Amino acid sequence: MSTAKTLPPLILHPFADSAGPDKLVESSRASLMLQGLLPAGERTQEDLDRALVDGRFCEIRMLFYVGKDLLRWIDQCLEHIDRDAELRRAGIKYQSFAAYLVNNTPAPVQSKLRKWGVADYRAIFTRALGLNAVLAGAPRRDLFSDEFIRSYYRYADQMFHCRQSQAQFTDIADFGFEFEIYASGEYSRMLEREWESPADVSPGLDAGEVE
Repeated sequence: MSTAKTLPPLILHPFADSAGPDKLVESSRASLMLQGLLPAGERTQEDLDRALVDGRFCEIRMLFYVGKDLLRWIDQCLEHIDRDAELRRAGIKYQSFAAYLVNNTPAPVQSKLRKWGVADYRAIFTRALGLNAVLAGAPRRDLFSDEFIRSYYRYADQMFHCRQSQAQFTDIADFGFEFEIYASGEYSRMLEREWESPADVSPGLDAGEVE
């Protein structure tokens, strides 16, 4: 593959606080209880709704940070193709890479995401980019109504499609672009191994085995 068709890697950074996973689990349970699919016990509807909203806001924060990484990647891709005269004239825009990421994710990237336990990556990418279309900084709880937070994912989906419709862009699904995806720690370790000189490698190990 030509260098121009090999896009920069997509690097995702940690984004959850220590209480995040517990809030997400509690929010899912509260949603099921509100729908009558799980017994609520002694918990009131107000308690369940508070747990639901707290978890949904945690999701918003997590998706915001994912979106920052996706936006950084799209900017890097645009800079990358700008170095190629033919691609520079092809009408490729932000929307081209956003659509490619969501709708035509390369199979190796899909496989790695599923290995990480990310099944519905399309929804995550769509909503992360949608939220970042309107949020310039990390979201604060007091800036959102409970009504928005309960159904934020519907708004985020629409915000994604709204930005996609703001410009005419080239569909790059058949351009043969490929890229790798890494967690930030994984990528840092890979770079360390690449930078490591043979003199630094312990006897009996090759550079690929050094942690």
